[in-house]
Parts: sequence; structure tokens; C-alpha cells
Amino acid sequence: MKKKFKRIFMIVTDSLGIGDDGRQEEFSDSGADTLFHVSQSGLLEIPTWKKLGITEITKVFNHNQKNKDHIAYMGRIIEKSNAKDTLAGHWEMMGIETQVPNPQFIENGFPAELIEKLEKAFDGRKIIGNRNASGTVILSELGDQEIKNGHIIVYTSPDSTLQICGHEKYTGLDNLYRYAKAAREICSSRPEWNVARIIARPYVGENGEFTRTFNRHDYANKPPKDTILNKLQEKGIKTIAVGKINDIFVGQGIDKVFPPASDNENMDVAIELASQKTENEFIFVNLVEFDSHYGHRRNLEGYAHNINSFDIKLAKLINAMNEDDLLIMTSDHGNDPSFPGSNHTREALPLTIYSKSFTGKNRNLGILKGLGTTGNIIARNFDLDLIDTGEDIFDKLI
Repeated sequence: MKKKFKRIFMIVTDSLGIGDDGRQEEFSDSGADTLFHVSQSGLLEIPTWKKLGITEITKVFNHNQKNKDHIAYMGRIIEKSNAKDTLAGHWEMMGIETQVPNPQFIENGFPAELIEKLEKAFDGRKIIGNRNASGTVILSELGDQEIKNGHIIVYTSPDSTLQICGHEKYTGLDNLYRYAKAAREICSSRPEWNVARIIARPYVGENGEFTRTFNRHDYANKPPKDTILNKLQEKGIKTIAVGKINDIFVGQGIDKVFPPASDNENMDVAIELASQKTENEFIFVNLVEFDSHYGHRRNLEGYAHNINSFDIKLAKLINAMNEDDLLIMTSDHGNDPSFPGSNHTREALPLTIYSKSFTGKNRNLGILKGLGTTGNIIARNFDLDLIDTGEDIFDKLI
């Protein structure tokens, strides 16, 4: 089969959900709608995404004028996995459905037996923290104590994670990464401890004034089977991971890595790659700050400003793309900054598909079952076997 597009760019706006997916009550998330509630701030300016067609598939406050001539194919995706986390969302895109969510330790922290094993692996350092917390808050509370006494901060978040804080000067990055790898091995040894991600959280600063750095590393569970990424590699299609993608897939099926940075910087990488005269590439980008900086921290205004910045970068990416490039945009879960608590929210997810070559008129895709719908576009384009975590809509893209 002749390839329709020479390159595919896939952007994941991490946590940018668009409301009810029919299962919100099951996840105690009734009423969550990340994009709409962010738009109620009155700060949203999204001319590029409106032109593409976002208002055709969801409510956006003060942006309700319909755009029947929108230039992208638009749909609402209902996630198949029984989860609402980063790993489940991204894995579903590439062909893995999460039927049993990984364990969480939000209520009581990690069990004593696990903590004991971790302390031994952490060179005998005493673990402090061990609760569900905001990373910046627990760092402010315990950072000085960690440095002064040689302790180590371990905490969890409203997700399946075990997070380890270490000062880049006093703990050292090498030690922090070594501890995180050991924690991954320990947690993976028992199903009841097997969190989706171990996160090494380095920071700098002195005297209670601490800042987390972009030297963070996620040690995720290894995908249980090959994904679209592995199949692309086997076909000789270059896979390029930007942001958290390499960590999420534990390097499986990845040819080139651009490590985590700010959302603006990660979009700049995508824009630079689009401006190059290449082909046979899949560029997979995660924009984590929507989730980490604004969703979990319940910063509604910050979330709005980040969408605005993204919209500007999105216009630049589209301008840089070639006629035979394809852009796919979606999200992995919701994280409504107006919702109680600091957890992810179960929501429908936006799908935006654009190419300068599109000539078709009917661009409303309706409701689609499974994030693997995105993976199947990639599979059809590069002549791979379809995956069962989504629909096949490739023939609609004309």
C-alpha cells in the first residue's frame, strides 16, 4: 500500500479533557469538564484550535459560534481502559488496554513492609513523607530536613505513582536515579505494590526555597506486549519521542529521544522537526505541564494561559508542516482544575486530525470508542496490522 502521509506528528495535551464520557459516575468524577471550566475563566484565546474545529465537538465558554468550515477532522474519544492515568491513556493509543488499574496509595501511604525494603535499597536512608501530597508542598515542608539529616522524601500523588525527591547537590542525580531503579524493581516484584510509575524528582535550592528541575525521570512499567511503536521500528519508520514519551514506554520502540522540557520547548522541538525535509517518521509529543503544573495544582488561570501558548505554537507547527504531513492531537485523561481534590478526572477526550492536503467536506467524526483510534490511523498509513483499542477511521480522512 502506498503511504498517504510521509510523516505523522502526534501531540498529547496531557490531561485536557472535554467532559462527560458516560463513565464519570463510576470514577466519582461527575461534572468534570477540563476545557469548559478552564474557558470559564474568560482568559482563553484559541484562534488556531477554533479554526481547526474544537467548538464543533465540545462547549467552550465565550467561543460558542459554530465553525461549519473547520479545517480539521474532529471527534470525541471515549477511553476503553478502566483507568484515568497517563500510562493507561498512552498505552491505549498504541494498542494496550488497561483492564485492571495499577494500585494507588492515596489514603494511607505505602505499607511498612514496602518502606522497609525501600530504605535498605536507598543506602539505609530514612524515608520521610510517605503520604499523598503535592510535590511542591511536601518539598517545602521536608526539603530542609532531608538535606540536614540525610533522609529521603518519598510520597505518592492522586495517580499510581511512587515519587522520590532528591537534591541534585546533596543526594546527587546518580544516587537518585539508582534509588528509583531499585524502587521500580521492588514495586514490580509484587502485584499489590506494582505502581504504574516510579518518579525521580530532583530539585535544587537552599533554606526552604526549592525548585524542581527538568532532570526528572519516570520509571514506568514495561509494556506487556509490543505496541505500534515496535511495529513502526520493524518497518523502518523512525520513531521520535518528545517529552515524557520515552519514559512512558520505557524506551520500547523509540529511535530518538528529546527529553522532558516545558510544553513550549517541546512544541519548539516539534516545529523544528516539521521544518526539516525528512520522511518515514512518527513524531510523538507529550505536553506534561497541562497536567503537572496546572491540573494537579488546580491552577485554572495557569491552565488557560498554557492553552493560549499552545495555540500559538500550534499555528507555527501547522505552518512548518509539509503538504504530505499529518497532525493528530488528543489527550490521555482529564484533570479539571476546578474539580475538588487534585486527582485526574475521567473525561471524554478531544481528537483533532489535520493535513494541508485534506479536501473532504464532512469532517465531524462524532463519538469514537478507544484511544487506539489514533494508533490505527498510524497503522493504516504505514501498512501495519490494526490494533483493537480503537476504531479504524483512516478512509474518512480525505
